[in-house]
Amino acid sequence: MRELGRATTPQGEIVLRQRGEIQELIVNGVFAMDSTEVTSELALADAAGTAPGRVLVGGLGLGYTASRLLDNGARHVDVVELAGPLIEWAVQGVTAQLERVAHDPRIQLHHGDIAEWLPRREESYDAILLDVDNGPGFLIHVQNARVYAAEWLRTASERLTPGGVLVIWSEDAAPELARALAGLGVLTETVIEVDREGRRFGYALYQLRRAAS
Repeated sequence: MRELGRATTPQGEIVLRQRGEIQELIVNGVFAMDSTEVTSELALADAAGTAPGRVLVGGLGLGYTASRLLDNGARHVDVVELAGPLIEWAVQGVTAQLERVAHDPRIQLHHGDIAEWLPRREESYDAILLDVDNGPGFLIHVQNARVYAAEWLRTASERLTPGGVLVIWSEDAAPELARALAGLGVLTETVIEVDREGRRFGYALYQLRRAAS
């Protein structure tokens, strides 16, 4: 196993490492994601639709969601990432996927907390995709609970263009999140089943679509 990067941030330690052909992201000693099974990260991007205009992604991860948006013809993608070192590693090109994301002119990387970043912006987005933590039921960073709160979700929905979508990734079903979203538009829940090292997981995508007019 080889470390590609290790850094201490105000939120804790972040480690990017290589195990054979696999890249792994570890945050505060907790497994966040790896490159072996990225079906749900790709599905998160696909939920934005074909050739979306402007997309906001909360959470860079290993870059799979942002890269898929490029493949799907997105015109402009803002990616907001809390861990500054992860952005630095992307710019340095420590993995091919992160390098692609950092250097494509359609993508702009922002170091910040999306819970604070989005309410200060005036732009509207065709899609807002959130993969900032493991979901409201298993937080790596306690402060991320804010992005699952009803008030913040309402603010996010108001930043959508007519017919735009807000999509939130969760490692498991999140009934309270569904209730918070239900009054903001048309809500769809999709379960994506994946096999990981002999175990089966059901990741959830909560998709809120704003009315077209």
